Amino acid sequence: MTADNVWRAAFALFAIAVADISSASAQQAAANATSTAAPLDPGTLGGLWLSEKHDGVFSIRSCGDTICGALVGMQYDGPEIPRGKHGQSECGLTMLTDFRPSDDTSGRWEGHILDPDSDKTYDAQIWSPRPNVMKLRGYVGIPLFGQTQTWTRYSGPIGAACKLPENP
Repeated sequence: MTADNVWRAAFALFAIAVADISSASAQQAAANATSTAAPLDPGTLGGLWLSEKHDGVFSIRSCGDTICGALVGMQYDGPEIPRGKHGQSECGLTMLTDFRPSDDTSGRWEGHILDPDSDKTYDAQIWSPRPNVMKLRGYVGIPLFGQTQTWTRYSGPIGAACKLPENP
């Protein structure tokens, strides 16, 4: 499966839900939060995560006072690393950005997720309901209009140029 398919599968989960939404903008400006985010607990969200379809691995880490995540492993055919809409390599591309603790007490973090094929950014939430499991909910506008993926902690190999083995 190519990196293109990784993101198409991820965003197809909520494409139907957003199809009927009027022309609300999916992109938001970076948050101008005045509060300082809680430090990332490496035991919960930090580390390597395998996407629901097992075709992408993300490194989730602290980025200043926020959480971010980069694509560090993917399945693709041939020697060429998949590239986004503007020709940038998807290997190492930060796609999860500006995650801050939610205002409520749910333990969720709210931020943004980039679709490199369309260069669109969507709202997202991440949280860990139990050890070694992370939920990612992508949406437009409000979380009600979205879909959730379940990611699992990853400890397998990642080859050169972010290439994952056949069955990670």
